[in-house]
Amino acid sequence: MLTHRQLFLTHNAQTSDAPLLLEFERADGVFMYDVTGKSYMDLISGIGVSNVGHCHPKVVHAIHEQLDKYMHLMVYGEYVQSPQVLLAKQLTTLLPASLNNVYFTNSGSEAIEGALKLAKRYTNRTELIAFKNAYHGSSHGALSVMGVESFKSSFRPLLPDVNFLSLNCEADLERITHKTAAVIIEPIQGEAGVQIPHEEFMRKLRYRCNDVGALLILDEIQTGFGRTGKWFAFEHFNIVPDVLTIAKGMGGGMPIGAFIAPQKMMSVFKNNPILGHITTFGGHPVCCAASLATLKTIQEEGLMDGIEVKESLFKSLLVHSSIKEIRGKGLMFAVEFGNFEQNKRIIDICISNGVVVDWFLHCATAMRIAPPLTITEEQIKWACAIILAAIEEVYDSI
Repeated sequence: MLTHRQLFLTHNAQTSDAPLLLEFERADGVFMYDVTGKSYMDLISGIGVSNVGHCHPKVVHAIHEQLDKYMHLMVYGEYVQSPQVLLAKQLTTLLPASLNNVYFTNSGSEAIEGALKLAKRYTNRTELIAFKNAYHGSSHGALSVMGVESFKSSFRPLLPDVNFLSLNCEADLERITHKTAAVIIEPIQGEAGVQIPHEEFMRKLRYRCNDVGALLILDEIQTGFGRTGKWFAFEHFNIVPDVLTIAKGMGGGMPIGAFIAPQKMMSVFKNNPILGHITTFGGHPVCCAASLATLKTIQEEGLMDGIEVKESLFKSLLVHSSIKEIRGKGLMFAVEFGNFEQNKRIIDICISNGVVVDWFLHCATAMRIAPPLTITEEQIKWACAIILAAIEEVYDSI
């Protein structure tokens, strides 16, 4: 009889020649447990997803409650379903008044697709502007605004009329014109290795979009829901987007995303054509119930309150001569080694010793750290000791 690992390699589509092949049986809080019972601390939250930890009891309870009522009923936007309504209302209470209309999707990539369509439809313009080294997803529209050509060239042609600016280059902002439908940017570039824009640059970007009538789309798919110490990273820059995209950490482990905009803007999907954006499973009631429980858990348990202290603790403990830099905000870090081979060896040792870390899609020289917000200070100390021991082991062998 074939093992699950053999079945995985035979029947599950692979995205690399070297999958990790860790086989987990259960997960709880910041830990995952493999089929032998070995524990692994998830120091990347499933890539920014498990902000409240794995299988948080309040999220699991909300899922069970909703399962007993109903699951899928109808394509999005036709029936009044209480999980969607309550979640949309809750989200808008966390946001500036202009961001009052929510369109639920199944993922971050889908949220990006909807936001790009909305911008082109609302402005009647075609040009999209993104940033070099950006990551916004893997579907065709999202891929079109990805800022690294090597990940796109095999899939061309993609969307036309897409141009790219350099992060923090104020001179580039002049390239945003009256032909621009929207500018899309991550308030902190995730896959580029946690690159944080200058506050003045973000303000000038906002002003430039206002001046030429281009929409500003902020991609908070990785940075949202407390990851940076605030509900959304744009709060650090004192700006407000025209369109906000969210996913990952909002679902407590369930698949859900959304794009959010003013009601007047979102209303363009009602005509020319009717049903201008549709989805079958977007806003799935079980996922919405899980998301609502996740937001309430972050609030009720004060999970953002200690993030500044935890950020400082990570930075104070991760000190080694081979670490070139630690870039980060809140519980979102890139530990820069400047060398992929060294980084990969350290990561492999960490995983072998029970701490799951990773590198970045567009920055393979840096280690990704983005634990659940529920991580304790003692757990941080333990994880950092494992990382430092791995660094020392690799450093000694050079």
